[in-house]
Amino acid sequence: MESLAIGQVARRAGVSVDTIRFYERQGVLEKPPRRDSGYRQYSEEVVRRLRFIQCVKQLGFTLKEITDLLTLRVDEQTACSQVKEATLAKLDQVERKLVELERMRRALLQVASLCTGDGPAACPMLDALDQQEQCERTRNEKEDTSCQHPF
Repeated sequence: MESLAIGQVARRAGVSVDTIRFYERQGVLEKPPRRDSGYRQYSEEVVRRLRFIQCVKQLGFTLKEITDLLTLRVDEQTACSQVKEATLAKLDQVERKLVELERMRRALLQVASLCTGDGPAACPMLDALDQQEQCERTRNEKEDTSCQHPF
């Protein structure tokens, strides 16, 4: 088995040395054995694990969720249904986020449509945003739902 230095692992996995150390501190990667010189020695399996982490991270999984998936990956008792359940839960989060982003998009389009392009003295966009801030403050203080702003 080839022993790799941290820099070699980082290059092969496409991450920084600091990322590897961070994952070790967070418990996402096990701390590797050290040579007599004190240098960490890694196996090729760590490179595969780092690539997996990066791929799953791009799908929006948190470090905690990634750790859970890695645990499922090495557990011989893991059923594919467990991984599917975690994936569907993440998909549900993404769907909720998309709804929120679409709400934000519509609100921004509405505010942008208020702009007349006239001088800086009167800006309907800033006035609308200021009014929204006041609505939010009132709503939080009194749980008042009378503010009917689109955003």
